[in-house]
Amino acid sequence: MVRFDLPQDRIPEYWYNILPDLPEKLPEPIDATGKSFETLKTVLPSNVLNYEFSQERLIRIPDEVLERYLQVGRPTPIIRARRLEEKFNNMIKIYMKMESYTYTGSHKINSAIAHVYYAKMDNAKFVSTETGAGQWGSAVSLAAALFKIKAYVFMVRTSYYAKPYRKYLMMMYGANVNPSPSNLTDFGRQLLTKDPNHPGSLGIAISEAVKYAMDNGGKYVVGSVVNSDIMFKTIAGMEAKVQMEEIGEDPDYIIGVVGGGSNYAALAYPFLGDELRKGEIRRKYIASGSSEVPKMTKGVYKYDFPDTAMILPQLKMYSIGSDFVPPPIYAGGLRYHAVAPTLSLLMNKGIVEARDYTQEETFKWAKLFAETEGYIPAPETAHALPILEEIAEKAKKDKEVKTVLMSFSGHGLLDLGNYADVLGFERIT
Repeated sequence: MVRFDLPQDRIPEYWYNILPDLPEKLPEPIDATGKSFETLKTVLPSNVLNYEFSQERLIRIPDEVLERYLQVGRPTPIIRARRLEEKFNNMIKIYMKMESYTYTGSHKINSAIAHVYYAKMDNAKFVSTETGAGQWGSAVSLAAALFKIKAYVFMVRTSYYAKPYRKYLMMMYGANVNPSPSNLTDFGRQLLTKDPNHPGSLGIAISEAVKYAMDNGGKYVVGSVVNSDIMFKTIAGMEAKVQMEEIGEDPDYIIGVVGGGSNYAALAYPFLGDELRKGEIRRKYIASGSSEVPKMTKGVYKYDFPDTAMILPQLKMYSIGSDFVPPPIYAGGLRYHAVAPTLSLLMNKGIVEARDYTQEETFKWAKLFAETEGYIPAPETAHALPILEEIAEKAKKDKEVKTVLMSFSGHGLLDLGNYADVLGFERIT
């Protein structure tokens, strides 16, 4: 078999929270401005804020959320990449958790549904959020449509123009989409006054989304980094644990990409949590990112702001600076300046390893994967593919076949124009 499905009536009913299983207590947020904690209480859905600091290991998923999970394509399958295995002389078995099979084409919908559900419970007038590549924005837009609430999306300006089809997808779901920096907030207007062609960043878009919610009576939904968002996305890892047990495989490696960290953590944490409780880490956990935004390999483990306008509390995490303006790479989801605090702690302890790869290198891997397996990965997803070569070379050296589980975080069907630019395909104008 190459496809392993989990029936809908066996969807997991709990999210996994790693906080009680971490090797040490997570450093607490710092209110550097004296206003940020109150801001969180105002803009975040109340249940989301409560879960952020919860020490409860398993959180039951509300029935209304489970219903929407089933509606948008959960559970997602695990696919075995047998043809790609042949490229590595069958020294590795490659299993991919296909989060790209959801209706919006990525893992993002897993937490978007939960965030919007809790915002609706608080009687929010609307929800606002940021997005880089547009995958998170698309997920929030769909979740808002399903719960019949308006969504305002601040899309990093570079991606807004480079990825128009993601913008159109959000609009199809009824969202109001704005390039960030925008004219909807004072902060955005200030930046545009200084530089009318400002490329934007996720840090800036976060600031705008938070400010817009504060000023207009909405709720802000955060797409990565924070503990609650990672927890909501662990539905993917909880499914994968059951699927791998049924397949009869126990992964030696769990790999994936990091924008803010929620995609990789969502798959890895349910597996890693078992090992942390036993006090023995057998598997290898490797996360990859962009060399153009090297927060994992060149970032500093320090307290920093998650947003550029310094509205939110400081978090201890690997960061290259909240004022960092990334180059306009096409893997927009990887352009964030920092790594989730829980994942940063695990990296600092040597439990999770980090890699960075260039856009040019990863796009070549994306083309190879398409030619081999027939599926077009998102530019973000492609950044995990080079790790496979590293694992295969070690397996060959050790003369021992290894099993890899990878988070296939999104499809690239709306990114073909970007691939054409980098890979040198003829563009039709």
